[in-house]
Amino acid sequence: MSSINAARQQGLNVRAKSLLSRVTYRRAVDEDDRDDIFRLRYDAYLREGAIDACAAERFHDPVDEQDNTFLYGVYVDDELAGSIRLSITLPRHQALPTTAVFPEIVGPKIAAGAVIVDPTRFVARHTISRHLPELPYLTLRLAWLAMEHFDGDWILLAIRPEHRGFYRRYWSAVEVCEARPYPKLAKPVGLSVVDYRAVRNQVLERHPFLASTASERVGLFEPAMPLLPQAGLPGHVWQVEPRPAGAGLGL
Repeated sequence: MSSINAARQQGLNVRAKSLLSRVTYRRAVDEDDRDDIFRLRYDAYLREGAIDACAAERFHDPVDEQDNTFLYGVYVDDELAGSIRLSITLPRHQALPTTAVFPEIVGPKIAAGAVIVDPTRFVARHTISRHLPELPYLTLRLAWLAMEHFDGDWILLAIRPEHRGFYRRYWSAVEVCEARPYPKLAKPVGLSVVDYRAVRNQVLERHPFLASTASERVGLFEPAMPLLPQAGLPGHVWQVEPRPAGAGLGL
């Protein structure tokens, strides 16, 4: 790593740690909290041109009601600043939104018993995020904590091609499928994956603000999820699409 990149990484870690002291994660079970998140989600997706305008000015779908779905608000100084939805494979509750788009890739891994976290509907309030560039890192931290808590195997990332570089740098994500249409979104997404067990230590070393305590994880996941996921089976391998020699995974 160059000295410039090392300095940038160190700066990010310092700022993220400082912002984390102002952040509160709250699972949205109250109807008012959920409505605030659906409105924030609508505003964010509309701003990006990913959805069409609608009279209700809310954006939600049936996945929000699934038993294995965790919906979170991320609050900075008690103001809703972002949100993310986590779908997690659990016994008798294994439906993931990304399976609908990449069934031949995701389906066999679920059938084999892999514990998968599928983060979707990741949004931030524009007026806050433009002043706090560390906010996306701390919002996505919830997916990392879920992997630790549920002893996960893989993180799925259904993302637009221009976002691949961010996830590669943050979590060492690897692209496994090119972009396809995604339900209710105007822009196609590709699939990248994070092999959590393989990259966990190096990612934590690179971004120590991802570390957590057992009490933090229990507070976020245990009260509303009495079931525990099945242990992942060894030997899960994701087939990466062939690339020309020298081709990268960048933007």
